[in-house]
Amino acid sequence: MVTPEFIDPCVYLHKLQSGEYIYLFLYIDDILITSKNRLSIDKLKVQLSSEFEMKDLDGAKKILGMKIERDRVKETMSLTQNAYLQKVLQNFLIGCESKSVSSPLAPHFKLLV
Repeated sequence: MVTPEFIDPCVYLHKLQSGEYIYLFLYIDDILITSKNRLSIDKLKVQLSSEFEMKDLDGAKKILGMKIERDRVKETMSLTQNAYLQKVLQNFLIGCESKSVSSPLAPHFKLLV
């Protein structure tokens, strides 16, 4: 069984005394910290800023080109890459005015529902 501690080399986590986790996602010079416990996030930010020069941008809206959308009422979070997709389409000279075409599967492919 893979434990949470070995998810990814850029993901660090710490189990709090309450049993909840605080996650630190690190990519080059971008850091995203998340936890259900806001006080623990603030404490970690103070620790990090005492060791490293950093800017606190507060609530993340974007990371690694992905837009972060939160619904605090439903307690959900989603990531979208619409801007990246638009950039890829522009690189291949495909714009919004392009028409879609259907690409049916070969008859021998079966989709499981």
